[in-house]
Formats: sequence, C-alpha cells, structure tokens
Amino acid sequence: MAFRRDPLDELVVPDGTEAKEVALETDGDVLVGARSSVEFGVRGRNVLAGESVEFGGDIEAEGDCRLDMWCDVAENVLVGQDAYIGERVHIGGEMKVAGDLDIGDDVEIDEGFEANGWIVIRNPMPTIVFLFVYLKQLLLIGEEDAAQRLVSEFVDEDGEDEEPTAEPLIVPRNATVSDDAWRVSTPATIGDGCRLHGNIRAESIDVGEDCNIFGSLRAREDVSVGEGTRIHGDLTTRSGDVVVEPGARVLGDVSCSDLALGPRAGGDGSVRAAGGVTMRTTERDLE
Repeated sequence: MAFRRDPLDELVVPDGTEAKEVALETDGDVLVGARSSVEFGVRGRNVLAGESVEFGGDIEAEGDCRLDMWCDVAENVLVGQDAYIGERVHIGGEMKVAGDLDIGDDVEIDEGFEANGWIVIRNPMPTIVFLFVYLKQLLLIGEEDAAQRLVSEFVDEDGEDEEPTAEPLIVPRNATVSDDAWRVSTPATIGDGCRLHGNIRAESIDVGEDCNIFGSLRAREDVSVGEGTRIHGDLTTRSGDVVVEPGARVLGDVSCSDLALGPRAGGDGSVRAAGGVTMRTTERDLE
C-alpha cells in the first residue's frame, strides 16, 4: 500500500457498493470524515466516523463501531463486536453491542443500550483522529513498515487466515451524501459493479465498469466512465476531458473540453466538446 495522501482526501466507493432505499451497503469498512452528513443508514464491516458526523438512518457494523464526539445518528446502532462512543454523541434509537462498550460523557441514547461485554463510561480518545495522526507521524519519521502493520492490524483484527479485506468506503471531510446528491470537494473514485442514486459533484470523477449511476456527474476536472457503465443523467466538466470506455452510455447531455468515445460507447443527449470528439475504433486505442 502506498501512503501518498491523506486517506480522507478522496471519495472512494468500493466495488459492489449499493445505495438502497434506506442504507448504503458495502462489504468492507466505512470511514467518514469530520463534519460530513450521510443521509442514509450505513452497513459495513467496521464503521468509523470523525467528529460532528450526521447519519440519517441506522448504523449496522459487523465488527467495531467508533463514533467521535458530537456525532448524531437518527436511528439505531447495532454492533457485532466492540463500540467506542465519544462524548456528546446522540443516538435517536437504541444501541446494541455484542462486545464491549466504551462510552463518553453526555451521550444520549433515546431508547437505551445494552452490551454483552464490559461497559466503561469515560471519555474515549477520538479514535479516527488518533489513527490518522499516529499514521502520519510514522510516515514522517520514515517508519513505513510500522505504518503498514498499523493499517493491517486495524482492518484485519481477526488474523491472517481470513480472506483479504474489502476496500473501505471512504467519505471525505465536509461531504454530503444523500439520495439527491453526493457532494465532495475532492476527487471521487467509484469501483466496479456499483449501483448509486444521486447526482455526483466532485473535483474529478472516475467511474468503474458495469455501474449504474442514477443521476448526473459534474466535475471541475476530468471524468472517466468505465466499460459497460450507464450514467442516467448529464455529464459535465468545467475544464476537464471526458473518456467514455467501450459499451458505456451517458443517457443525458455531455459538456466538456475533449471527449473520447470507445467502441459501442454513446449516449442519448447532445454533445458539446470545445476541443473536439475522438472516436476510438478499437479497444487498443484506449490504452
């Protein structure tokens, strides 16, 4: 793993993620940066949120759940292992924890809580802050091996015999994720086989193969659409180029600088490309 940038400086939607009616579901971990709003519930392996994050539904974590101070969860929190809840967190439903519960002061849980393990009431250190600060310091002093071990231990606590952990879903700081729009001020990377609802607004956008995006794409910089993907809306960049891979379709208008279309790629709307349109006749041309 290469540590070239802050892990929370990009929206990352891993392969196979689905935005269902009430929840955002993924097989891996869910990491949400501070002061973000996720109007869905979330379901994942481990769920971590920075301070002042708002969730509009349930949180369901197969592993651990770590919520830093001033988070607000509209409904229930269900945790398969341990939970770490910072001070002044509000949970609008009930909280059930299969393992230990470490909980800070002034936490409000409207419908009560239960834990099968130890319950410790104190001020847990903001876990996501600690993790990234510690990781950054290791990298600054050149301890890349130690940094790699820290990440490996965090995402794979159950041992080496498990299958490789899925890539995490990462929502950057100050983001808004809803059924209407996904708004970030960072690059956005969407994996293969995803099904998402909402208009996506980002610095740049890279959509993988065989996705269905029920909304428009708008970026300041480049946009790429993977093979076999369907964009059910417009595609617009302020100053970037657009590449539409073989078999992909944009079912709306396209506005960009340069547009490259792969074999069998196309769309149903109008095209405005100030720099021109390139038709790639073979898949080799796209490499």
